[in-house]
Amino acid sequence: MQSESQASKEAAAPQEHQAAPLGTEPDAASIGHERKAASAAQEPTTSPVGQEEKVSLVGTEYEVEVGPVAHGGHCIARTAEGQVLFVRHTLPGEKIVARVTDGDEGARFLRADAVTILEASKDRVEAPCPFSGPGKCGGCDWQHAKPGAQRRLKGEVVAEQLLRLAGLTPEEAGWDGTVMPAEGDKLPAGQVPQWRTRVQYAVDAEGRAGLRKHRSHDIQPIDHCMIAAPGVSELGIEKREWPQMASVEAIAATGSSDRQVVLTPTPGGRLPLVELDKPVSVLRVHEKDGGVHKVHGRAFVRERADGRTYRVGMGGFWQIHPQAADTLMRAVMQGLMPRKGETALDLYCGVGLFAGSIAERVGDQGAVLGIESGKRAVEDARHNLASMPHVRVEQGKVEQVLPRTGITETDLIVLDPPRAGAGKQTVKHLATLGARRIAYVACDPAALARDLGYFKEGGYRVRTLRAFDLFPMTHHVECVAILEPVKKDD
Repeated sequence: MQSESQASKEAAAPQEHQAAPLGTEPDAASIGHERKAASAAQEPTTSPVGQEEKVSLVGTEYEVEVGPVAHGGHCIARTAEGQVLFVRHTLPGEKIVARVTDGDEGARFLRADAVTILEASKDRVEAPCPFSGPGKCGGCDWQHAKPGAQRRLKGEVVAEQLLRLAGLTPEEAGWDGTVMPAEGDKLPAGQVPQWRTRVQYAVDAEGRAGLRKHRSHDIQPIDHCMIAAPGVSELGIEKREWPQMASVEAIAATGSSDRQVVLTPTPGGRLPLVELDKPVSVLRVHEKDGGVHKVHGRAFVRERADGRTYRVGMGGFWQIHPQAADTLMRAVMQGLMPRKGETALDLYCGVGLFAGSIAERVGDQGAVLGIESGKRAVEDARHNLASMPHVRVEQGKVEQVLPRTGITETDLIVLDPPRAGAGKQTVKHLATLGARRIAYVACDPAALARDLGYFKEGGYRVRTLRAFDLFPMTHHVECVAILEPVKKDD
């Protein structure tokens, strides 16, 4: 659980509107990430002097048949002229009318919304949320799909990324191809899991709380977010006005009654008197330095996982689904199987969840080193693990701190990097340490698959892979891959 990746992993939030950060250019044959899609979409529609101006196709409608799911919460289709469409609010196999939301004549691809469903998929349901649909809230990608279908779609994306970027089939990755729901998330038709323990509301010019529209700074005012955890909803943030505020983040801790709001004022804005329906601590983001400072109550919330309480200060990162911390911890420990007296690295360690779990299992004769870039997260990790003298936590970026430690070998490694992944140089370094098991926790299947390819080059193979649906209704999926060295005779 790492503050270094907070901004990245918070992309799962209801206000998400950014494209995934890596992968190849999308086209009809390659249904991967959209890095160049994002940059292309942000280019001006006016060409440089002396060149022909681009003609926008925004608003143009096409009748199309929908192809496979793509990474990012949309599906692929083609116009009659062969231009690629990345379409939201649809499902594979449907016949639809797609309206272009982004793109010009001659572009390699266009973005679009399904505005009319001519032939519906058997997996389609009416979106339970009134704020879901074309032109509305951009947070939930799959409100219109049955829960089982959502997990199948996520599984297809994971499988495609593994094959394209790591050259691995599900069987070769030790994965059965399923995406498992979190405990308690299997609900009757029409009900939505209330899983989101942290929601960042944007505030419009009238002071109304809402969520961002897809790939937009525009705000959709709401009176209730269906995926918000009860501890968030009971604060009543949507019922109040928030003058001079840019955003209000609500946090409801898991395992304690701690509630917190983090206010970001508009430039020069003054804090309002915060009176909510439940007791709450108040923090603010300062305009000058971007730092988070306490206004009222505690500067932290108490989270609970693996039988331990973890302090998470100043709005720092913690997994958003109430079952996520324990679910991922169990998957990591089952994969690593720590033994008494072993040494371990916990990279991008945040407030110390995995470090604490490993430390308990390796005992006083073992040793654990955590590395985390966020100063406050390091302070929290040291506080949380103070009863374990065989744990040390260092502050700094992994790629800078790890080489300076002089560590040449270790028994176990767990890494939970930001959405962009660990990267080639870090993976290359880790592959030289001789760990008998490595656990890689990833919220982005493309970054995971890419890095698994690097581990393969470094002499490691995937022993098992598990995928968890810890972000229902969105396109996000969490994976835990367990790696081991390739045997000499393999």
